[in-house]
Amino acid sequence: MKHYKDLDIWKLSNELVISIHEMTIQDLPKFEFYETGSQIRRSVKSIKSNIVEGYGRRTYKQQFIFFLTISHASCDETLDHLDTLFLTKSLTNELKYRKIKMELEILGRKLHNFIAAVKTQHKT
Repeated sequence: MKHYKDLDIWKLSNELVISIHEMTIQDLPKFEFYETGSQIRRSVKSIKSNIVEGYGRRTYKQQFIFFLTISHASCDETLDHLDTLFLTKSLTNELKYRKIKMELEILGRKLHNFIAAVKTQHKT
């Protein structure tokens, strides 16, 4: 592994940034673009950026874990925003909701497993 772009967690987070960005533009009412739509775009981008920042600090095990943990928390936040959009009927496309929700849940599990691997296998 030579680059953060080689990480499965980065690849999936990148796909989610694009999916969620498109969903907020195409499927939400205009008023939501600046409300929860803005929040979910920021939180999904935070997942990806914290993976990148953590990877950049991977020489330092605790910093690597710290940024991966923030990324995991942002994944949970993004899931919560997605659920809010669906429950308030701002997002009515149930297929899109379920697909994005499933991808976020998969990413959350992958982040959890990656953090556990870094804790046990990473050498400083």
